[in-house]
Amino acid sequence: MYPVRESIRQILSELPEGVKLVAVSKFHPNEYIEAAYQEGQRVFGESREQELAKKVVSLPQDIEWHFIGHLQTNKVKYIVPYISMIEAVDSLKLLKEINKQAEKCNRDVDVLLELHLAKEETKSGFDLDECRALLESGEWRQLTHVHIRGLMMMASFVDDEKQIREEMMQASDFFDEVKEKYFHDDPLFCERSWGMSHDYQIAIECHSTMVRIGTSIFGPRVY
Repeated sequence: MYPVRESIRQILSELPEGVKLVAVSKFHPNEYIEAAYQEGQRVFGESREQELAKKVVSLPQDIEWHFIGHLQTNKVKYIVPYISMIEAVDSLKLLKEINKQAEKCNRDVDVLLELHLAKEETKSGFDLDECRALLESGEWRQLTHVHIRGLMMMASFVDDEKQIREEMMQASDFFDEVKEKYFHDDPLFCERSWGMSHDYQIAIECHSTMVRIGTSIFGPRVY
């Protein structure tokens, strides 16, 4: 556990004011999360419903859980009772299901819209025109138990820093466009979630407000 405490302390000291750390704890045991918690970390990211459900009941109740992976609509009902944010909404169908299940629980859920700007076809998310079409339709405005708080994306997993920076700046510029057109009077639409262990320093330069870091904190995944 000691390396975890050292590494998260180091990363937290590097992050500028206004950049939130989501410690990606998926596939890592409770004691690793507890070590990060002892250093003051409160936001953790998970991507598997069953693993998350076990951690929620066995770890401190003031942890803010983010769901960061691809989320199937039939899994929404299991996580909505306790999730703080769903970071990767990639369809109107999913947005509606989150709202439906949140209403049943009488609570509100924050979400981020996922953009697909990377070159890899395996990544999910809206392309820019799809995202514009979703927002232009206005259907999301009728969803009273789900709140769009910003955008997220994953840059291409490459060594080319120029390409990573270009993709992240494209996302940042698009955020500005969306903010001005659809959320100019909503101060809570403010999150730009990009940057992981291998590229979070570039992400900070590209106006990220939320970085998702796992390996650099917890080491290789424990299966």
